[in-house]
Amino acid sequence: MSPQESPRTFDAPPLPARGEPSVETAPASRNLLVDGQVRIDDYDPKWPYLFEREAERIREALGERVLRLEHTGSTSVPGLAAKPCVDMLLLVADSADEDAYVPDLEAAGYVLVVREPDWHEHRCFKGPDVNVNLHVHTVGDPEADRILAFRDRLRADPADRAEYQRVKRSLSERKWERIQDYADAKSEVVEAIIGRAMAERGA
Repeated sequence: MSPQESPRTFDAPPLPARGEPSVETAPASRNLLVDGQVRIDDYDPKWPYLFEREAERIREALGERVLRLEHTGSTSVPGLAAKPCVDMLLLVADSADEDAYVPDLEAAGYVLVVREPDWHEHRCFKGPDVNVNLHVHTVGDPEADRILAFRDRLRADPADRAEYQRVKRSLSERKWERIQDYADAKSEVVEAIIGRAMAERGA
């Protein structure tokens, strides 16, 4: 049975898109909006440890179905201020084939909060205890390459890292209704950094 035919797709309440978890899966302790302002913390050296802990849980749940698992986002860049939420990128054989990985992730405590069949077949889960965004893409998907290029550029280039942090700090002082609105407002600087990263790679 394909994911499109699966009872999971049609019987479950509609899942939001573009990174907006439902109220049920976003308890107050994980709320990154404080009085409408995005919470940005100074870099915390525990973030890589939290990634490793979650990575071990995911590998135990999925085994060889984990084709690649990476720490991404600002918490993966030493010295960079970030929302205190660990972003992870999981590459599987086919992210649209939910039956191949969703039940085992759910059994390990993860909750599917975003399903985007029209955007790279992206799926996103929240973790069982640590504030985690587990993004799932198909191996070879160009969006995964962009995510990793962005991370690697921020790790390697102090000027881009400083500029990105400046923009984030500035935007965090404004009021937002949704985290996604804040993310959208960063898109210009993000795309500029990705463009430089891909040009350097010759892509």
